[in-house]
Amino acid sequence: MRRIVLPALAALLLALTGPAGQAGAAVGPAVKLSVSQAGTGGSVTVSGTGWRPRALLMMLVCGRATPARGVIGGTNSCANGDGRAVTTDADGRFSRKLPVAEPPVPCPCVVHVATVTGAGAEADTVLEVAGHPVSPLPAERSAGRLAVLSDTRLTGSGGLLTWFGAPPSRTLVLTVGNTGAGAIENPVFRVGTAHGVFAPEWDERQWHGTLQPGKKAQIELPVELSAGAHGDYTVTLRYAGRVLAVQPWAVGRPWGVTLFWILLCLVVPAALFRVGMAVVDRVRPRRPGGAGHRRRLPRPAVRPRPPLPRSRTGGPPAPAAAPADTTPTLPWFTPDSAPGGPAGRSSAPHDDSPTSPTTPTTKGPT
Repeated sequence: MRRIVLPALAALLLALTGPAGQAGAAVGPAVKLSVSQAGTGGSVTVSGTGWRPRALLMMLVCGRATPARGVIGGTNSCANGDGRAVTTDADGRFSRKLPVAEPPVPCPCVVHVATVTGAGAEADTVLEVAGHPVSPLPAERSAGRLAVLSDTRLTGSGGLLTWFGAPPSRTLVLTVGNTGAGAIENPVFRVGTAHGVFAPEWDERQWHGTLQPGKKAQIELPVELSAGAHGDYTVTLRYAGRVLAVQPWAVGRPWGVTLFWILLCLVVPAALFRVGMAVVDRVRPRRPGGAGHRRRLPRPAVRPRPPLPRSRTGGPPAPAAAPADTTPTLPWFTPDSAPGGPAGRSSAPHDDSPTSPTTPTTKGPT
């Protein structure tokens, strides 16, 4: 009885878990083409599932690439001028036609789909471009494979020069491990910086050292933007055609540059106004009787006051002598006959001597 029941239960479990396991394996970004081969000038319909809802994607035809190794030369190996952007729906699906163009490098070719903003995700599917040359892929240098073991972060801060427009710089720090079977020596990473929805600008950064299989190491790579850069940036790290990390970077505005231009707009017009007024004042014709040609009369000389006589005693100084009588004398009067003098009296003469007797006067009845 047990021999019959156990195989039946196992078959039932496989029937229940089989579709779920297949669905779980299919979870993740996936891309499918309407046709696997097309010529230049034609088009293929690219459809995808498993992407982030409402995500902006970029579709490109790239050469020297396979789904297993990715795009070896990065976006420089793609027909960037004929790429198309698409936005996923609420379920993470999309479907759009993509014109077939010859990439700048030989095939094998793929249709490369990657996110433009937000968390990085990408997927590749094989496309045979009819009439385009095909060459074998370069051999891998080692059997090592890097995997990111920790969250990436940007360290460092700006200074006074950055506030005045100097290039912002940071250090991208992350921990990677070698999950392959061979050692990795002096790996060369590609660091891209993108502003908004624009394509990233890539720079190569080499890490000096050897990473043995099963070992991990902390990687520090410098990242630098152009002078005066500000806004929301995205730093992308790639190695061997694969995206290892994506890190957002919010760069502040260099307010020192704005302050400099404001001061320049205030100082330069004021200086030009003063120079212009000085030139006008110098070339302006002078009027003969104007204020500029007035004769300055000499000031009258001030006579020094005679010093007051000092008293020999310690008391207060003696009062100044009264000024002499400067009353003018008329020419037809003598000093004796001047008005108010003794000879100019109009009353009768009388004797003022004290020896003259005093005669009493009696008043009669009125």
